[in-house]
Amino acid sequence: MRYLFLLYADESAFPAPGSPELQTQLDAYGAFYELVSGSGAFQAGDPVQPSSSATTVSVRAGQRSTSEGPAKPGGEQIIGFYVLEVGSDAEAVELAAKIPAAAHGRVEARPILVM
Repeated sequence: MRYLFLLYADESAFPAPGSPELQTQLDAYGAFYELVSGSGAFQAGDPVQPSSSATTVSVRAGQRSTSEGPAKPGGEQIIGFYVLEVGSDAEAVELAAKIPAAAHGRVEARPILVM
């Protein structure tokens, strides 16, 4: 079963570029990648640009509307994602807890609907 893992964190609390704290986080994400790629679970995943680079699009009554920034401003923002192949809901929860974002933000694990 494929799951989408959305990683949320407060962008204003990110460690400074080049800091030891940032390197510690990068190392933790590298270790998680090694875990899921080594087990064959990894399908896709990447960090995303800051929420300030987002454009939110909606269409109402046939009219397109856009706004600069994330769909939900403030607080925690999506900082990245993974698509992982897992065997069960319990395994998805177990892996979500191992994603470093769970320690400084949140991770949403959601099954991907097969159409």
